[in-house]
Amino acid sequence: MAKISNMNTALPPSNDKFTMRIIWRITACLLLPLALAGAAAAQRDKSEDPTAVLSFLIIKEDNGKPVRNAAVIMHPVNSGGKQSRGGLELKTDADGKTSFDGIPYGKLRVQVLASGFQTFGEDYEVDQAKMTFTVKLKRPQGQYSIYENHPADKQPDKKDDKTPPPADPNSKPQ
Repeated sequence: MAKISNMNTALPPSNDKFTMRIIWRITACLLLPLALAGAAAAQRDKSEDPTAVLSFLIIKEDNGKPVRNAAVIMHPVNSGGKQSRGGLELKTDADGKTSFDGIPYGKLRVQVLASGFQTFGEDYEVDQAKMTFTVKLKRPQGQYSIYENHPADKQPDKKDDKTPPPADPNSKPQ
């Protein structure tokens, strides 16, 4: 009959304290750089990055009057032109004004939404400590229908066509 041997004979017998000490050292060596990098990132002073104060004036395009309670939405945009998650929404006051201090330099997508107006959207490069933007909102345009008469789109009448008919190539000369 065959004798069954111990399956753990590949490793030499060891002291449990010694093994735990080695595992602890390996774990510490792997996690220490990550912990230091995290601490360095947390200690980085956000005030070192330049920020700007952005002011917005939202007015009606047709008469220049302020638009109250318009939503001004700002999203940072990466180098590929994609807007980042998160953003900031501001509301205009009775004078159509709003502002925010602490916008980091870089590309910024600004959208303005107000009831009864077309949505405005444009990308701006924030590169100065103080910037002011004036946005003129347009009223919505009417829908164009092919079933309505459009006096501005005059079609040439067939009756007024003064061009002679083409000569028949099979006709006999007279």
